[in-house]
Amino acid sequence: MSGVNEIRSTFLDYFRKNGHEVVSSSPLVPRNDPTLMFTNAGMVQFKNVFTGLEKRPYTTATTAQKCVRAGGKHNDLDNVGYTARHHTFFEMLGNFSFGDYFKANAIELAWNLITKEFGLDAKRLLVTVYHTDDEAFDLWKKIAGLSDDKIIRIPTSDNFWAMGDTGPCGPCSEIFYDHGDHIWGGPPGSPEEDGDRFIEIWNLVFMQYEQVTKDERIDLPRPSIDTGMGLERVAAVLQGRHDNYDIDLFRALISASEEATGVKAEGEHRGSHRVIADHLRSSAFLIADGVLPSNEGRGYVLRRIMRRAMRHAQLLGARDPLLFKLLPALIQQMGRAYPELVRAESLISETLKLEENRFRKTLERGLSLLSDATGALHKGDMLDGETAFKLYDTYGFPLDLTQDALRAREIGVDISGFTDAMQRQKAEARSHWTGSGDKATETIWFELKEKHGATEFLGYDTETAEGVVQAIVRDGKAVDSASAGQQIQVVVNQTPFYGESGGQMGDTGVIATDNAKLNISDTQKKGEGVFVHIATVTEGMLKVGDAAALTVDHDRRSRLRSNHSATHLLHEALREVLGTHVAQKGSLVAPERLRFDVSHPKPMSAEELQKVEDMANAIILQNAPVTTRLMSVDDAIAEGAMALFGEKYGDEVRVVAMGKAIEGPKAGKPYSIELCGGTHVNATGDIGLVRVLGESAVGAGVRRVEAVTGEAARAYLAEQDDRVKTLAGALKVQPAEVVSRVEALIDERRKLEKELADAKRRLAMGGGQGGSAGDFREIGGVKFMGKALNGIDAKDLKGLADEGKASLGSGVVTLIGVSEDGKASAVVAVTPDLVDRFSAVDLVRIASMALGGKGGGGRPDMAQAGGPDGAKANEALEAVAAVLSA
Repeated sequence: MSGVNEIRSTFLDYFRKNGHEVVSSSPLVPRNDPTLMFTNAGMVQFKNVFTGLEKRPYTTATTAQKCVRAGGKHNDLDNVGYTARHHTFFEMLGNFSFGDYFKANAIELAWNLITKEFGLDAKRLLVTVYHTDDEAFDLWKKIAGLSDDKIIRIPTSDNFWAMGDTGPCGPCSEIFYDHGDHIWGGPPGSPEEDGDRFIEIWNLVFMQYEQVTKDERIDLPRPSIDTGMGLERVAAVLQGRHDNYDIDLFRALISASEEATGVKAEGEHRGSHRVIADHLRSSAFLIADGVLPSNEGRGYVLRRIMRRAMRHAQLLGARDPLLFKLLPALIQQMGRAYPELVRAESLISETLKLEENRFRKTLERGLSLLSDATGALHKGDMLDGETAFKLYDTYGFPLDLTQDALRAREIGVDISGFTDAMQRQKAEARSHWTGSGDKATETIWFELKEKHGATEFLGYDTETAEGVVQAIVRDGKAVDSASAGQQIQVVVNQTPFYGESGGQMGDTGVIATDNAKLNISDTQKKGEGVFVHIATVTEGMLKVGDAAALTVDHDRRSRLRSNHSATHLLHEALREVLGTHVAQKGSLVAPERLRFDVSHPKPMSAEELQKVEDMANAIILQNAPVTTRLMSVDDAIAEGAMALFGEKYGDEVRVVAMGKAIEGPKAGKPYSIELCGGTHVNATGDIGLVRVLGESAVGAGVRRVEAVTGEAARAYLAEQDDRVKTLAGALKVQPAEVVSRVEALIDERRKLEKELADAKRRLAMGGGQGGSAGDFREIGGVKFMGKALNGIDAKDLKGLADEGKASLGSGVVTLIGVSEDGKASAVVAVTPDLVDRFSAVDLVRIASMALGGKGGGGRPDMAQAGGPDGAKANEALEAVAAVLSA
């Protein structure tokens, strides 16, 4: 029993047998402690249980918690590779009592585990207690049989744990293992305590007090236990190793690194292999928990870790990306205990490969420049901060890599000068940033971004989280607090709320602190990554610095996710049905519906829309997983990913794929692949159903498709069904017969309309074909038929004029049709024998002028015009007659 996986399972099984609930590791991004960058201890996920804010169905628990210490207060990054026990990623084994057992049981459980289950020699163990904790001292003597010299009283804060300036706290008791006198170092509390002989393997925290104020401490009503055992450290002890990097887990990873590079982990290369093995673990686990490399916050820490490993891969001579090749070895070692590694393998692999390809270009350029800048420096010299900042700002070479590259030559970097140069650059950027138009009013977001950095978005895999209020904005100005009834904008350090972008509307929900409640009506992105929560304070008072619980409206977010994913499926279906010329030109993803505009030159037929809908629903029925990967834009496009209109993409993009193509050249491959930063369903089946409502024109060559999904689609179909049933009842037929019955009624109406129109024409022309002999008069030897007709459609006037010409034989016909709204249409017809004397075009223009219009056109024998004043119809007729008499 010495392998890491066996040690982990033995620990958990031991506490399970002793009545503890085995609780899975929480994510590396804390959901319940906004003050932490990463989960760095086993108790983090139980913080609210210890403080009484949360109740669990168990009072004792045990975990193997994944932890990262590489940023913020707990940062071991720079030591990794140069010491025996520093890691960026490590596993913390722990057992917890929430007001159940206390010191005696905790000590007994710990002692029995390490001496009986693990079989450690009790003679090589010693413990520490807080100097005033006589109870713990006596218990160790009684339970473990330790002599006084093996129980060391420590008067410093190292042996007194506190959650913060106030809150739960209590003394600690640490268990140390003696590796032997052949290694330099002394026991804890001695002048040589920093040596490597005595190594702490387990820390027991006795949480028995509450710090009320700086000077007041009271007993907790239900004392609790929190312990932490470093898995890597105890594995080294159990495997007879003094160095954590010599345990089976790291030997496997380092062996994979040796094989991939062809370089043995010896001499000057030993540290590089260790850095790669350690950083591979932290990088893979962070990516699996939703952190992606960026220039802000957690993403920046991940990028630093990845690039430090990649720098050491380059030192080993690796010419191609290395880390992603080692991922299978990591999954083989840790995938069973942490299945998230298996689930996210493709995302981790793509992200590692992308980042390393990009970094190699930066590294080559940066190392060359660094070599030129430090060529004249010697051991003990200092690289000036201006040069270090130029490497960082102009060439993208991080400060920590500059330090790491110079470490072997024992050359330092002027950090103060680097900081000064960065501050000057920020001041200059601020002075030149003025904005334009509406942007000029948003300077405040630029300032908040500069002060606090971008907001950490946690919403891809959670709808609840805790954050710290960084800013409150009211009426365009930053304020320190806001009270009930006030409308404000709130910025927190991390949020599960999605900020509106890519067509997807921003999230709504609630934010609560100990003293205030807020209703969030919208979330927007401002100032390149600042998430702004549009809020109304409904209760109490909110203050900058408050810890806040953020909860997204789950039902609304679910509908947004469904509609966004359906947009992707419909987009691909449209391309298959209409052609690859189809490209998205805009979109709206709302909770109630979705719409998107696509390039297409003509209206879509009902058959085309039905086929699009059927294809999208076929993919929904697959219930296929929706996957996300991080790739370069070029690689994503090469794989067939579509970029969305109006989106801005950086060098790295999220690629969302869903479904499997059923037929055609893509059969068996992802159905839809798009570049998208929005939130999506976990599987296509979560969409439920998509129903296309219709399409319309929004501009030249652009059509708008609208649809609904899920419950909205079901409700729409139910409403349509009710309408059909109501219509069937009115028509006194079965629902299946409604269409044929309506078609019959339409045909019947058309016949009646035609008969009515014929009757109206006959009546208008005097009751017979072309009228009678009395319907015309002779003017200057020319027969003239002139009539003002009410209720006759303009389209019927030409036919009536032809009939008039036929009845005259030779002559001029002028008809004025007057509509219900008082407007007039005029038609003039001239028989062939008279077109040399009279032009229908000239005559109709005269009629139009009399009607208050102008113009008109046609042929010499038939012309048409109009005018706004139908009351002057008779005047128009007489105006034409006057021309004939001239």
